[in-house]
Amino acid sequence: MIRFLLLLSIIVFGSAIGAKPPVVLVLGDSLSAAYGLAVDQGWVNLLQQKLTQSGYPHQVVNASVSGDTTANGLTRIERALKAHQPDIVIVELGGNDGLRAQSIPMIRGNLEKIIERSRQTGAKIIITGMRLPPNYGSTYVDQFEAIYPDLASKFGSVLVPFFMAGVATRPELMQPDGVHPTARAQEILLDNVWPYLQPQLEAVFQGDATEQ
Repeated sequence: MIRFLLLLSIIVFGSAIGAKPPVVLVLGDSLSAAYGLAVDQGWVNLLQQKLTQSGYPHQVVNASVSGDTTANGLTRIERALKAHQPDIVIVELGGNDGLRAQSIPMIRGNLEKIIERSRQTGAKIIITGMRLPPNYGSTYVDQFEAIYPDLASKFGSVLVPFFMAGVATRPELMQPDGVHPTARAQEILLDNVWPYLQPQLEAVFQGDATEQ
């Protein structure tokens, strides 16, 4: 009931002043770009459906590009922030960097700049943790995986511990390339993100209603 009343107030008063709905921007790579699937099967599209069904007014913008590295994301973030003015930014990047064994300081630095620039707009940040296969060596794997909790702690951002939890180790949920999740796995990916995203939705939702 409370959410319904808040939603009603946003619709009524927001329409009167031409306010836009709050925006969730997903800056990711192929894992969020629905690689190998129809776009509507991807977890980002499922997120929009869940938001609508749950009574949230948020609009999801998918700024994910297959093959993107953190460096690619950094070159695109300014334009995306300016174009969409997001209230929440989900950063799902780094997997391609890790698979290419790129420099840990470079990966960390790129993600740090993406987070900093997003924070400067007032957006809330959610970072999705990633992991690598053990064949990359324990030293590199440990350093890579530590990037995400370290940055979340540094910036006070929300961390999804492992975006691919419940998927990466289940061959039946992976496409033949062994890298990209199947359509069946997309709901699991959404479930991995949702518990961390929902409190941020509520904060934005209530904040918008209070400002009306």
